[in-house]
Amino acid sequence: MSLEILLISVSLLLITSIIASKTSNRFGIPSLLIFLVIGILLGSEGIVGIQFDNPKLAQYIGIIALVFILFAGGLETEWRIVKSVIYEGIALSTIGVLITALILALFAVLVLKFSILEGLLLGAIVSSTDAAAVFSVLRSKKVSLSGELTPLLELESGSNDPMAVFLTVGFISFIVGINNSVFNMVTLFISQMGVGALLGFILGKGIVYFINKIKLEYDGLYPVFTMAFILLTYAFVSILKGNGFLAIYIVGLIMGNSNIVQKRNLIHFHSGIAWLMQITMFLTLGLLVFPSRILPIVGIGLLTSIFLMFVARPLGVFAILSPTKFNFREKTLISWVGLRGSVPIILATFSLIAGIKKADIIFNIVFFIVLTSALIQGTTISFVAKLLKVNVPLRNKKHYPLEFEYTDDLNTRLIDFVVPYTSWMIGKSVSEIGLPADSLITLVVREEKFIVPSGQTIVESGDVLLIIVNNNNLQEILDLFSHQKKKTNR
Repeated sequence: MSLEILLISVSLLLITSIIASKTSNRFGIPSLLIFLVIGILLGSEGIVGIQFDNPKLAQYIGIIALVFILFAGGLETEWRIVKSVIYEGIALSTIGVLITALILALFAVLVLKFSILEGLLLGAIVSSTDAAAVFSVLRSKKVSLSGELTPLLELESGSNDPMAVFLTVGFISFIVGINNSVFNMVTLFISQMGVGALLGFILGKGIVYFINKIKLEYDGLYPVFTMAFILLTYAFVSILKGNGFLAIYIVGLIMGNSNIVQKRNLIHFHSGIAWLMQITMFLTLGLLVFPSRILPIVGIGLLTSIFLMFVARPLGVFAILSPTKFNFREKTLISWVGLRGSVPIILATFSLIAGIKKADIIFNIVFFIVLTSALIQGTTISFVAKLLKVNVPLRNKKHYPLEFEYTDDLNTRLIDFVVPYTSWMIGKSVSEIGLPADSLITLVVREEKFIVPSGQTIVESGDVLLIIVNNNNLQEILDLFSHQKKKTNR
C-alpha cells in the first residue's frame, strides 16, 4: 500500500468515525460503541478484512491512549466543584471498585465455574466505569443531574481506573505465580498509590511553575511540551514502582486548577487529543475482536453483564454511600451510571499477553459486557434520571467572545457571575455597584446578546457579568455579588 493510499484510508476512517459518533449521540448511544463497531467491520472477520491479532500492540496503544485521556480528564475537572464530594468519590473509586470486583468474582466462581483467581481477575477487569461514555450520553440527551451527582460521577469515573489496573495486574501475578501473598499485594497497593499520588502532586506543581517561567517564543510549543511531560511522568513514575495512571490524573488535576499561561489553549488541545486517542483505541480494540468467538459466549456474557448492572455495581455503590447524604434515588442513579468502556478491554489484553488459561474467554466476556453496557445503560441513562426525578435542565456551556490569558506577573483573573432574581443590584447601573477601582465589568451577556457596558448600563435579572478581578479583592467581590438583599450604605 502506498503512503498516499494509507493517508487517505486513515483520514476517511477518522472522518467516518466522527460523523458516525455525532449521529449516534442523537439516539443516546455512546460514541465508543460506534468506534468499536467500525473497528470490527474493518477487522479480520469484517467487511474490509484487515488482519490484526496482536494483543501486545493493542495494549501499548491502549496504555498510551489512556494516559492522555486521564490527563485530559484531570485537566477539565474543577476542584471547587468536586471537593465537596472528595471523600465519597475516592471511596467509590477504590473500595467501591474492590467490592464490585469481589461480588462479580463470586458470581464467576459459582455460575461460570471459574477458579477463584480467574473470577477475581474477571471482576477486576470490569470494575471501573467510563467517564467519557457517561457524559457524552447525558449531553446528547440534554440531561443534567441534580445536586452533587454530576461532580461525584465525574470524580469517580475519572479516578477509578488506577485501582482497576492495580487489581488486574495483582491478580494476574497470583495466577502466573509471581506473587502468592495477600499481604504483599496490600503493601504493593499502598506503595504504588502512595508513590503515584506523591510524585503526581510534586510533578504537577513542578510543571505549573515551569510553564509559567519558561516563556516560550512560540505558543504552539506549549502543547508539545505538555505532551512530552505527560509521557515522561507516566514512564518515570512507573519505573519508580508508582501508579503512573494515578500520577497522570493528579498532574492534570493540578494544572487544570492552577493559573498557567496558555491554559485555555491547552485545555482545548488536550481535549482534542483525548478524543483522537479514544477513536484510535476503540478502533484498534475493535480490530482485535473476532465476532465468531463472541457468539459462543453470548449466554454467559449476557448473564454476567446483567449481574454486574443489577447486583455487583449497586451493592458496591450502596455499601459505600450508605452513611452519606445521598438518598435512595440518587444512589440508584449512581448505580445505573456504571458504563464500562475502553479500560476493561485494554485490561483484558493483559491476561492474553500473560498467557492465562481462560484469557480468550475472559476477553470475549469483557467485550460483550462493554457492548451490552453501552446498549442498555448508555441508551437509558437519561430515562432513568427522569424516572428517579434526579434530572435538571442541562445548562449549555457559554462561549464568550472574550479570552483572558494568565501570565505569572499579572495578579488578575476573569470570572463570570449570573445575576439572580433576588440580587440587590437589579435595576442599578454598573457605576452604582461599587466595584474596587482595580476590577472591571468587561462584558454583559443578556438573552444571548453581548453588551459592552458603560457606567450607565442597567443590570437586569439573569445577566451574566464577565469581570476582570484583582486576586487580592476576589473574596470581597464574590461577597458583594452574592449578597441577596438590598445593599446598605456604609
